[in-house]
Amino acid sequence: MSFYRNAVWFVKGLHEYTKSGYEAAAKHFVPADLDVNLSGRSFMITGANSGIGKATAQEIANRGGIVHLVCRNKGRADAAKDEIVVRSKNENVHVHIVDMSSAKQVWEFAQNFSQSNSLHVLINNAGCMVNQRELTEDGLEKNFATNTLGTYILTTALIPALRKVEDPRVVTVSSGGMLTQRLNMDDLQCEKGTFDGTMAYAQNKRQQVILTERWAAQHRDIHFSSMHPGWADTPAVQSSMSSFHAKMQSKLRTEAMGADTVVWLAVSPAAVKQPSGLFFQDRRAVPTHLPLSWSRATPQEEEKLLAALEEFHSYSNLVQ
Repeated sequence: MSFYRNAVWFVKGLHEYTKSGYEAAAKHFVPADLDVNLSGRSFMITGANSGIGKATAQEIANRGGIVHLVCRNKGRADAAKDEIVVRSKNENVHVHIVDMSSAKQVWEFAQNFSQSNSLHVLINNAGCMVNQRELTEDGLEKNFATNTLGTYILTTALIPALRKVEDPRVVTVSSGGMLTQRLNMDDLQCEKGTFDGTMAYAQNKRQQVILTERWAAQHRDIHFSSMHPGWADTPAVQSSMSSFHAKMQSKLRTEAMGADTVVWLAVSPAAVKQPSGLFFQDRRAVPTHLPLSWSRATPQEEEKLLAALEEFHSYSNLVQ
């Protein structure tokens, strides 16, 4: 079944996820959707010093938004901030240094941030694809700790702040790669069999889509969405998937193309007319499962995922 999913997904990707796929979809975009003034609205973007996160931050700053860059590396974050400020002529860009793989750091940052800042839109963009199995200080597999648990804790901790504003939104940058995976609750930490970073990442991205659907059902006063940026030429793709990058480079989207739907979901009035909890690609809601792929989790499995994340979060607060 996984061979079938991978094959169908790759053919779909060649047609839809490439630069030409974006250009075909863009013919149906409404340019006025992004014609907005974001003055006074506050946006938090994780993993914002390069790639899709940085391109998103630039577009929001260009439209006058207050931008909070949440990054792990101070030097790269400061350089990104300086570039965004110069290009947008918007001084309202702020850097926060947080390691998204540290549950305790993420929680403490969110608590402190909420006390002194308002937040209208959270963009969960930070991601990691480590190709060797690596553990964090909490003893968790690093891809899972960053992509799933970090996203879960940050979003959960910021929901009270989002509830206080008008038109609050949460956008999570997932991946079409998740279509190849069915939620596997028997091996959240990728301890069984040979470790495969690409598969671990795709599992995490499936988990993010499930979380988005669950949050949308639980918190009806906030608009949640997840999205697939397509195959974009970013530093992360170059370093984590070098052979894929080498083969596909001429077909890959630009960072701005990858960021387009993130920006649309975060700022456009059109996006919130769509139901909360959907998965988007090129400004359209798309299915979260391939045809005949048997990749749907049961409600019980989804409940187990939420319970496991809550347990990891509680444990990390206790042990440190």
